[in-house]
Amino acid sequence: MCDTCGCGSDEVSLKKPGEAPGHSHSHNHDHSHDHSHDHSHSHTIDVEQDVLAQNNLLAERNRGYFEALGILALNLVSSPGSGKTTLLEKTIAALKDDVPVAVVEGDQQTTNDADRIHKSGAPVIQVNTGAGCHLDADMINKAVKELEPTEKSLLMIENVGNLVCPALFDLGEAHKVVIISVTEGEDKPEKYPHMFAAADLCIINKTDLLPYVDFDVEKCKHSALHVNHHLEFIELSAKTGEGLEVWLEWIKQEAARLQ
Repeated sequence: MCDTCGCGSDEVSLKKPGEAPGHSHSHNHDHSHDHSHDHSHSHTIDVEQDVLAQNNLLAERNRGYFEALGILALNLVSSPGSGKTTLLEKTIAALKDDVPVAVVEGDQQTTNDADRIHKSGAPVIQVNTGAGCHLDADMINKAVKELEPTEKSLLMIENVGNLVCPALFDLGEAHKVVIISVTEGEDKPEKYPHMFAAADLCIINKTDLLPYVDFDVEKCKHSALHVNHHLEFIELSAKTGEGLEVWLEWIKQEAARLQ
């Protein structure tokens, strides 16, 4: 079990769509447990700092690799059901003729989302975290070695659906992009401030449903800006495509910064 967030799995598997589980590797968190130790607050903090320090070291290595090859790596984070996978499908379809796109899919089980991305034509690796509720830098390192993304490409990381633990773990990405759908309620930034504080961009998705739900866009933005006054916003509907061009332009601008 991960001492940082209380989740974990002894085995984390990487799978390509259409293949049987190819291999697995051990979760790189420290799972040793000395039953003689006490559960003091200071001990918990020490272990948490150690876990995050190890993760951050590998994240910096990932980041150096991405920057050396001009790869724009984006970490997409959200609650389950926000529309991340649909947004990825639309993004790949719009960009694949102009820029190579590779995808790392994070879920606790199944290859459902990776199968969808595979059909879109992008190379994809599914990372199943078992009981784990987030991706970490070691998982991304191993997945990228399998994917071998090309120079000046776009790497999209769809994190496990969770607005808590992924906020703690740097993967080496250029930006965290938090996605919230209008069906979730505008108080998400107040409930999960650490995620919105860690993000650079907030996508408000499923705007086509605004006439049918009780969601105040401006109130949501105000709450998010209260915890992160640098946060940018894009409103769109991945289903209808409305506002998608703003998201695509944002990606192109961020990719250009790496060249």
